[in-house]
Amino acid sequence: MSTPFPFTAVVGQDDLRLALLLNAVSPAVGGVLVRGEKGTAKSTAVRALSALMPEVDVVPGCRFSCDPHSPDPGCPDGPHEPGAGVARPARMVELPVGASEDRLVGALDIERALAEGVKAFEPGLLADAHRGILYVDEVNLLHDHLVDLLLDAAAMGASYVEREGVSVRHASRFLLVGTMNPEEGELRPQLLDRFGLTVEVSASRDPDQRVEVVRRRLAHDDDPAGFAARWADEEAAVRARIAAARELLPSVRLGDGALRQIAATCAAFEVDGMRADIVMARTATALAAWAGRTDVLAEDVRQAALLALPHRRRRNPFDAPGLDEDKLDETLEEFGGQDGDGGGDDDPDPGPDGPGGPGGQPEPDDAPPGDGDAAARPEAGEGGEPRPSGAGEQSPVRAAEPFRTKVLSVPGLGEGAAGRRSRARTEHGRTTGARRPRGALTKLHLAATVQAAAPHQRARGRSGRGLVVRRDDLRQATREGREGNLVLFVVDASGSMAARQRMGAVKGAVLSLLLDAYQRRDKVGLVTFRGAAADVALPPTSSVDAAAARLESLPTGGRTPLAAGLLRAHEVLRVERLRDPARRALVVVVTDGRATGGPEPVALAGRAARLFAAEGIASVVVDCESGPVRLGLAGRLADELGGTAVTLDELRADAIAGLVRDVQGTRRAA
Repeated sequence: MSTPFPFTAVVGQDDLRLALLLNAVSPAVGGVLVRGEKGTAKSTAVRALSALMPEVDVVPGCRFSCDPHSPDPGCPDGPHEPGAGVARPARMVELPVGASEDRLVGALDIERALAEGVKAFEPGLLADAHRGILYVDEVNLLHDHLVDLLLDAAAMGASYVEREGVSVRHASRFLLVGTMNPEEGELRPQLLDRFGLTVEVSASRDPDQRVEVVRRRLAHDDDPAGFAARWADEEAAVRARIAAARELLPSVRLGDGALRQIAATCAAFEVDGMRADIVMARTATALAAWAGRTDVLAEDVRQAALLALPHRRRRNPFDAPGLDEDKLDETLEEFGGQDGDGGGDDDPDPGPDGPGGPGGQPEPDDAPPGDGDAAARPEAGEGGEPRPSGAGEQSPVRAAEPFRTKVLSVPGLGEGAAGRRSRARTEHGRTTGARRPRGALTKLHLAATVQAAAPHQRARGRSGRGLVVRRDDLRQATREGREGNLVLFVVDASGSMAARQRMGAVKGAVLSLLLDAYQRRDKVGLVTFRGAAADVALPPTSSVDAAAARLESLPTGGRTPLAAGLLRAHEVLRVERLRDPARRALVVVVTDGRATGGPEPVALAGRAARLFAAEGIASVVVDCESGPVRLGLAGRLADELGGTAVTLDELRADAIAGLVRDVQGTRRAA
């Protein structure tokens, strides 16, 4: 077994370490979500935390880690009589993003349940994590059906396995810790709110600190055991401090003054619901215990707000997480000190040696986060009409306000990743039929199984009430649900689109469709064309934030290489089919339909469009043509693509019902 990197040897990342330690002191805080770029010690710190957690007493032989002093009366391995238990280290269980439902909640042997009437249950990860840590790396990539199961277990403190009337329940209370890179997509709001605290991490820009990171990493890799031994005293000190804080926690007093500050802060930042208030109260109490105090001070409330509120203020995926610290300080000052115990410190910043500085940590992380320089913008030129090649380009135009769109879906029945856009055969959804299982049985179709077994009961010597069921009788339920698609935007950024008002409306429409793609769990990509070529502004990704950022900085100007844009989009889809063959695509072409530059640009664009039609790729053209005279070029392009066209005004008016619901319907009817 490999030796983990010591928690106290992590350089910097003070907020991350503090959030994890507060949860070790008080698991009721509700877990931690760690957001940040790759290579910032997110996983290293989380895995190292388990070595600092106090041991837990469990009932000997219980697969569900029951507390011997208060055993679960419904434990599948029970009933247990209260009594002495055995101590073991707290577990840290990792949930892979590609895990199956059975691996998470456990597997129930349906064949034995039907034939023998016994509940043969193999516990899953939720049982293993009970009274420990459940860690999900890349939690934003977790499939929706697993997210639903996590939400249920986190809300109820128990896991339920239901299979055709046969059910098993066991306790499942765990510390949920997740790490994610925001560039790869955001979390569902329901799961985001389940994390008590969140921290943003980034690599230090201080050369000395970076040198120390490399030095310690190399030393650990060369001799893990020796490196861990050198940090054993610091680890023991933090472990003892956690134990002392746990002992002190019940004695910490959360006065009315601190409670008023918490309530006022949550109200001032307009967070949804009451969970934020509760989490802040628990966090402030844990901060006081960690600092060795029995009273909660204003500095504890302030630190609790910085950890508990940023992720609860997002209203849509384009909102940047964060907290206005000046506004926070004003709120705390206005509502502080009303009963003498909520504002005991005039300085709201505890500093590196206050409760924000975990004991045993050798270095503070005081390097400022990296800030990107604004790119130089080209000088603006005229827009609104097609220009000759080489003309100047417009500076980026701000997008209009996004609006709600109606459902766009790919026709037919797919088999892609679970989502909320198009019809698909899925593991979850309404039952549409039955088939013989391929591999392990996961969803039993009871009626079909009984029907298959019934004719053979006499030959099998059935006696009594039990049904004699063989493996060949079992039938798997086939279900229909929704899948996520790849929504590939092909955006015309040429001079003919460069009128600022029109381009702002175009970007607003695309932003609206991006928001819809986020809600429906799609992947998105962005291809732009202008001048003499087309560019992949954003390869297919689950991050609509990244797509919105690329869209916002998109300049315009030059000729209209429509054929190049379509061919580049076709190549993107070809490569993506190799990576994810089950995910179907929806191509959204945003253009006025004009094609200029090179020999026979219109004919070339038509031939490129017919490639999509020949392969049955679902498409819609958003017609951006404006002015009193309309050439109808976008409509012709939609015909060549085998898709549907809609004007930009119709899109903005939220009148696009059925645009892609059956984009091939007209072709089938013709």
